[in-house]
Amino acid sequence: MSATPNRTPNKVIEVKDLVTHYGTRQILKGISLDIYEGEIMVIMGGSGSGKSTLLNHLLGLLKPSSGTVSILGQDINKLSAVEMTKLRTRMGVAFQGGALFSSMTVGENILLPLREHTELDHSTMAIMARLKMEVVKLADFENLMPSELSGGMIKRAALARAIVMDPRLLFCDEPSAGLDPVVSAAIDELIITLRDAMGMTIVVVTHELESAFRIADRICVLDRGDILMVDTVEAVRSTSNERIQNLLNRRLEEATLDPDDYMRRLTIGI
Repeated sequence: MSATPNRTPNKVIEVKDLVTHYGTRQILKGISLDIYEGEIMVIMGGSGSGKSTLLNHLLGLLKPSSGTVSILGQDINKLSAVEMTKLRTRMGVAFQGGALFSSMTVGENILLPLREHTELDHSTMAIMARLKMEVVKLADFENLMPSELSGGMIKRAALARAIVMDPRLLFCDEPSAGLDPVVSAAIDELIITLRDAMGMTIVVVTHELESAFRIADRICVLDRGDILMVDTVEAVRSTSNERIQNLLNRRLEEATLDPDDYMRRLTIGI
């Protein structure tokens, strides 16, 4: 009996030649990136590298100056508002600060996507929400208000809300930011568990190097609107690329000043 060939994983996100401008300033400079089913892709880079702009494109919150973004086989810039809303029900987002509604309990926050996007009866929705709270280890906290939670618990509640509809894609914006090392490590382990248990593809935007190295299958390194490298943790760690090593080792780069560019910046609009 012949061996079964390895199956090439499906592309669930495809970015091609993506260019973004804010006014006259170019943010993303024609980047291309493929993300595959079942992987944890970490997008990292310094402040101003373009990683938040890229995330906003993946969520369909920004229109590109040129280029395309395809999610689950659909070019999102060609979708109607109704079609985009439908696609977003297959995507979960855990925002950087949690973005929990302060007037709702933890349980009500987690139930919200089900109430907004399904016609399930209340008991079914409650069971689904409680299952997700079990997954993130918040089973006994559904009646608390967000103001009563610690930073790590807020992150867990945000993750529970993001996965309550069993999405194929999960986006996490700085999931470990502002947490102590022990809690940060626990959040990292939770992200890995979610991928393994639920089979979802996870995209994590972070500047936390230790977290990136712990959870990533592959890392996309952004710098000044360009992709410097997309590869495994080991390859990124060992690269000879000076700009990546400066980022990993927190070394400042010496700024080079172009006199003509400097004069143009001073006189723009005059």
